[in-house]
Amino acid sequence: MVQLENTKCSFLFCLGICILICSAIYLKAKVYSDPHPINDWTTPSLTPPPPPPPSNTCDILPPATPGFKWQRKDCEKISYHIQPDTNCDLLLSQLHFITASLSKEEEDYPLAFIITIHKELATFVRLLRAIYAPQNVYCIHIDKKASEKYKSSVKNLSRCFPNVFLSSVNVKVTYAGFSRLQADINCMKDLVESPIKWKRVINLCGQDYPIQSNLELVRYMQTPEWKDRNMTPGIKQPPSMRYRTAFQYVEVKNTHVAQNGRKKGPPPHNLKIYFGTAYYSLTRPFVEYVLDNPVAKDLLSWSKDTYSPDEHYWVTLNHIKEAPGSNVEGEWEGNVRAVKWRDQQGTAHQGCKGQYIRGICVYGIGDLPWLIEKESMFANKFEMTSFPEALDCMELWHRHKVLQQATVPIQPSWHLTTQVEVANRTLILTPGG
Repeated sequence: MVQLENTKCSFLFCLGICILICSAIYLKAKVYSDPHPINDWTTPSLTPPPPPPPSNTCDILPPATPGFKWQRKDCEKISYHIQPDTNCDLLLSQLHFITASLSKEEEDYPLAFIITIHKELATFVRLLRAIYAPQNVYCIHIDKKASEKYKSSVKNLSRCFPNVFLSSVNVKVTYAGFSRLQADINCMKDLVESPIKWKRVINLCGQDYPIQSNLELVRYMQTPEWKDRNMTPGIKQPPSMRYRTAFQYVEVKNTHVAQNGRKKGPPPHNLKIYFGTAYYSLTRPFVEYVLDNPVAKDLLSWSKDTYSPDEHYWVTLNHIKEAPGSNVEGEWEGNVRAVKWRDQQGTAHQGCKGQYIRGICVYGIGDLPWLIEKESMFANKFEMTSFPEALDCMELWHRHKVLQQATVPIQPSWHLTTQVEVANRTLILTPGG
């Protein structure tokens, strides 16, 4: 009996040791197996970790030289929280901004950009890096609800550029509210006062990223179809969307909009309301029309208590014959955005490789081949905190294309990639990435 008890105790002791070892192995594996760790890059005391080198899954990159592989250049581990005393020349070099016009063709056709932002500072900086050119001009609208640290960093970064500025009037932006439309109007008022004689304006949000290069944008907007014509994809308001303008809406605590139970009167000047995308490419004369014309002003005032007015305002004005650059017969033409909508899965696309948020795909790396095939101006949307490898890969592909198209000497700091020799790990600069 004693021997049996000793055997039982030995067995239980061994079993306990095995459980402890297995638990340790499991916990260690779990800690390091998360494919999408969330890094708080907005904390001043932290600096962004160097992005991982593009893996074999970044199939959109062109093949490297035989015997070599692509590797992302380290951005000197600098923090995206820019300080007031930052050395701008050093910062722009470390962040790989392109600081010269890449062609005479682009220099002769300056663009204006409106960028509305409220979160993900690193994602915004990478968007600005992708679209920045010294001949263009950029108005940044920061949501008034954003943190002071966020606002300060964007302001300090803008000081490093003569053609990047913050909107003179900021508002608290509410999803689907009039404030989103007002933010664009505020920037337009500032842009028409800019000394840069821009030809067209494009609006963006902080989670957009370009597919076309600046040169491709310039060429696309000068094609016979779009030369001197506004790009506002949309159609006559369908019955399913009439609730947006048939009832009054109010913004509730800067978080959402809600009906107040009252019906709206008809639109001013017997205008026919259209429904379309909030994104656009507008000619300068049309912007001046928006700001000065009584019809445009009356429609803006009438739209203040509608649902998501930016999805009817631009496209409605663009169907007025008297508006400069109007497209009265236009419908969904114009490749302003590549978006994967959940309700279009199985028809327009074969699913989201990232995840859907509010019915829109936040792109994973598996979505990138579809994006490139679309050849749209921009893609929406990317999130560094959810799928960083998707933006990493897209960024490297886009910069490689931009530098390949350049007609001026390439500065070393403009490259985002190097090639690593597989055999002995020797680094050499890529010829165009």
